[in-house]
Amino acid sequence: MHPVKHLKTITEHRRLVRSYCLRLGLVWQGITHDLSKYSPVEFWRGARYYQGFRSPNDEERRRNGKSVAWLHHKGRNKHHFEYWIDYIINEDGSVGFGGNRMPKKYVAEMFCDRVAASKIYLGDKYTDASPYEYYNRARKWTMIHPESGAELEKMLTVLRDEGEDAAFEYIRQWLKEK
Repeated sequence: MHPVKHLKTITEHRRLVRSYCLRLGLVWQGITHDLSKYSPVEFWRGARYYQGFRSPNDEERRRNGKSVAWLHHKGRNKHHFEYWIDYIINEDGSVGFGGNRMPKKYVAEMFCDRVAASKIYLGDKYTDASPYEYYNRARKWTMIHPESGAELEKMLTVLRDEGEDAAFEYIRQWLKEK
């Protein structure tokens, strides 16, 4: 059980995301980002499964077959594409299951979240390619809406190829488009 280490990790993560959101003009999202991590259902599981180099949800899932903390978290935080997974109506009228298109501000927050999480968990091993590589490893299993996924991938590609300042400038311009 590592409540102090977990508290430091989630607080530093929130601080980074807040600073990134503020760079994009997403003030409210920066202030409220991941507040559910301090709720008992998420916090105490995070402290119990804390490892320091990856999300405690991964360890909870490995040990128990599911992560109760993650199920709680993703249902309350719109910057996770999993929040947007639901029944969808296909073009032919059939009903399926998949990702709905995310509003731009949440795709931008998702980018900020991924960069911050990569920096927190990788520490000195972080490079601007790290968030893209993480996304690319899991892409075939994700149920993100194709347009939301394409936008996130573009943001991560700009970060990887041109650096943080260029990525944030790209996102600022993208957020201004209708």
